[in-house]
Amino acid sequence: MSTQYNCQKCPGYCCSYPLIPLEKRDVERLARHYDMSFDDAREAFTKEAHGRKYAMRRKKDDIYGRICRFFDTDKRSCTVYEARPGVCRSFPGEGRCGYYDFLKFERRAQDDEEFVALTNHG
Repeated sequence: MSTQYNCQKCPGYCCSYPLIPLEKRDVERLARHYDMSFDDAREAFTKEAHGRKYAMRRKKDDIYGRICRFFDTDKRSCTVYEARPGVCRSFPGEGRCGYYDFLKFERRAQDDEEFVALTNHG
């Protein structure tokens, strides 16, 4: 199936999800990437949340309020792409990203190729 979206033109919507669930192997991959022990990586990068033993820690973001701790909020891109979690590797699944469709629609409607509909109301 051909890709029907371009993540490089997106401000990182999926990275702002309240839960980015991780598996033990994702924490192990991040630990190797940063040359850390599993326990140190678990402490630095994850928290227990939403019934998950491992969930990605988040940080402040001007567009979405909160975003993945590994997201570069200036360049709007992943800083650990090669070591990214499985859930990120498989996103969006069946070849379409609904947010990218929405983003393209809004950019056409606003006649602005850089337009980002803000979700942060604070």
